[in-house]
Order: sequence, then structure tokens, then C-alpha cells
Amino acid sequence: MDTKPAAVDPKSFQTFEEFYPFYLAEHSNRACRLLHFIGSTLALGCLVLLLATGDGYWLLVGLLCGYGFAWIGHFAFEKNQPASFSRPLYSFRGDWVMYRDIWLGKIKI
Repeated sequence: MDTKPAAVDPKSFQTFEEFYPFYLAEHSNRACRLLHFIGSTLALGCLVLLLATGDGYWLLVGLLCGYGFAWIGHFAFEKNQPASFSRPLYSFRGDWVMYRDIWLGKIKI
């Protein structure tokens, strides 16, 4: 008998508020959350450099930092597929809500 819970389709959520608990469950590993936090912080730094210099290079570096660190967290630690593959906008928003909640101490890394 298989006791593994049925997979949830991220596309089934109608609102971000429904999606966010799923998003957090997909980030239960602390190393994954830490990598998301590092990648988001580096991406913010790149955004500052983009605005300061006007050099589009920093946009590319920021995207690579943000998504690169997050995807390493998912593939190496969570062993799941990033939600950004199926729900990119909800996932992007979830990244920043989780980032804020880490800063506020609501989520531990």
C-alpha cells in the first residue's frame, strides 16, 4: 500500500493566498530557504547596481543569482521541482513574501 500523499498541481490554486501554504511546504528544508535568501539578497544588490550604473549586465547577473541559488536549493536539498516552472508569478511573489518573513523572524533559516 502506497502512503505517499498525492502530488498537488500548483496550477490548481486560484489565488496567491491558496498557493502560499503550498509554496512554503515546497521550501521545508532550511538549506533551500537559506539559498533562496542568499540569492534574493544578491539579486537585490544587482538591482541597486543596475539602477546606479544603467548597465543591463546587472539584470542578467541578478536573475542568475536569484534563480540559480533557488534552483540549487530545490534540486540539491528539497529534491523537488521549483514552483516557478509551473506558477512563475505566484512563485516570484512567494519568494519575496518568504524573504520578508525571514527578515521578520516568522520563518527560520
